[in-house]
Amino acid sequence: MEDGMELEEPARDGSQEISLPTEPTPPSEFEKLFKICEDSPEDFNAWVSLLQYVEQENLLLPARKSFDVFFLRYPYCYGYWKKYADMEKKHGNLQVSEEVYRRGLQAIPLSVDLWLHYLTFIKENSDPNDPETEGRIRASYEHAVLAAGTDFRSDRLWESYISWETEQQKLANVTTIYDRVLGIPTQLYSQHFQRFKDHVQGNHPKYFLSEEEFVQLRLELSKSSLSGMVGEDGESNVPQEELPPGTEDLADPAKRVTEIENMRHKVIEVRQEVFNHNEHEVSKRWSFEEGIKRPYFHVKALERTQLNNWKEYLDFEIENGTPERVVVLFERCLIACALYEEFWIKYAKYLEGFSTDGARHVYKKACSIHLPKKPAIHLLWAAFEEQQGKNINSARGILKALEETIPNLAMVRLRRVSLERRRGNLDEAEALLKEGMETANNEMESSFYAVKLARHLVKVQRSLSKAKKVLLDAIEKDQTSSRLYLNLLELEFSGDVMQNQAEILACFDRALRSPLSLDSRIIFSQRKVEFLEDFGSDINALVAAYEEQQKLQKESDSLKRTAENGYDRWERKRHISALCCSQTPSIYGGWGQNSWGQYNQYAQYNQYYPPPPT
Repeated sequence: MEDGMELEEPARDGSQEISLPTEPTPPSEFEKLFKICEDSPEDFNAWVSLLQYVEQENLLLPARKSFDVFFLRYPYCYGYWKKYADMEKKHGNLQVSEEVYRRGLQAIPLSVDLWLHYLTFIKENSDPNDPETEGRIRASYEHAVLAAGTDFRSDRLWESYISWETEQQKLANVTTIYDRVLGIPTQLYSQHFQRFKDHVQGNHPKYFLSEEEFVQLRLELSKSSLSGMVGEDGESNVPQEELPPGTEDLADPAKRVTEIENMRHKVIEVRQEVFNHNEHEVSKRWSFEEGIKRPYFHVKALERTQLNNWKEYLDFEIENGTPERVVVLFERCLIACALYEEFWIKYAKYLEGFSTDGARHVYKKACSIHLPKKPAIHLLWAAFEEQQGKNINSARGILKALEETIPNLAMVRLRRVSLERRRGNLDEAEALLKEGMETANNEMESSFYAVKLARHLVKVQRSLSKAKKVLLDAIEKDQTSSRLYLNLLELEFSGDVMQNQAEILACFDRALRSPLSLDSRIIFSQRKVEFLEDFGSDINALVAAYEEQQKLQKESDSLKRTAENGYDRWERKRHISALCCSQTPSIYGGWGQNSWGQYNQYAQYNQYYPPPPT
């Protein structure tokens, strides 16, 4: 299914209000199909079934409802915009049909196909006797080529414009159009130049050139032909009154034919240089264009080779092209790659260097239409708005809306917390973390937020007691979280270890008496021995701690020998070492792996204490 493009979310205003005809209650089949789409808006096939149904059954009101909701999510499907417009036309609603086309072109201004359908609609439904009709059609063509005329595959649009102006016998306008397209890298660039030469050779210069250009060119050629007729004294031998009068035809037919041919040759010669430059630009882009196999929108994933081709093409255009061409290429890319977050991010980042409003427009379109459940670009959008300084409420709204769309996503909640912290709203940051604990789906998630809240309280609000209470309360609810014990231990260790020995040892003992895994308790036991060795004041406590560690190690070895799939000794040591590192807290910076020295790995521990007897 070859569908199309978009540029901004379709919007309805008062001019689009229409009187709805009275129709019977929609059939139950419609309600059933519409409900499926409501419940699963990402199911593109369900939408296809719904739209096919309303079109086949010719149900205008259900069709309007279905198409309008469909385009909120899939505005790049140009074929469905035409189906919608055709249905309105079929019911005699020409004005509404035209408005549908306009909405579609607002959403996908690069869609050459949709522009051509719209232009055909305008021409077929305009009064040929109305003196304003020609100007209206010409203005529509101008709007079309301004919007989509720089697309590499826009040739059919230019050809249609040229054909229409030719039908109106406005040959000077045709020349003007050729002058524009001959400088644009398009797929059929060579064909345009050949047709331009045919246009020049088949018509009189005074018809295909503007009056000003015709007179200027005729005078230039006349002066050139007379330049050889100069006497030895440097004065012209031809009386001034014999120079061509401008727009009047020469009396001598032979001279007239020669003049016309010379003018034609000059007109083509001037454009040849433009064509040569354009040919060079086309050649640089040709391989990229050949790599684009699906230029239209579809929910089906693109092949990796096509994604890489778009990336390389964009990088080339950014480095070598004009900003206008870069923007057009991004817009083309995002028709085919609308569901790929990386391309929206790349586009927004590019525009940030040129236009704040442009970047905001891209972020909004990506997040509200195409990628409502992709968190990375929403977070970047919120950060972008925060960077503007005056858009803090916008940033808050973006993050809150994302959290409502994807509940219980920790990265979003933490970004909301950090935003409030940066704004100095510490109480709000604390409240968000508490809410995260209270609404957590499980104990692990609640413990995660508890650690974050404790970190916030001790490092930002400087309240050690509140942080300690948060961790103790969390341990009561989740006694198997090594991370909670480690962070509580870090809090105790952050003070004066000589004055705080009792609290530190109590923390060790709390972990050792807990239902933590045996491997985890062995690690805490080792660290307790290390602490007493480094800072303890009672040798009896050190010996007791060592004996406790030996007991746990023997228990572990016994389990190892009886396990059906036990590790060998060194494999087990590596496992414990990895466990130790993975459970080390990093949120307070430092303690886990280094600030107690390099003793937290089992192998290093055995450098100081012999292994238990086997």
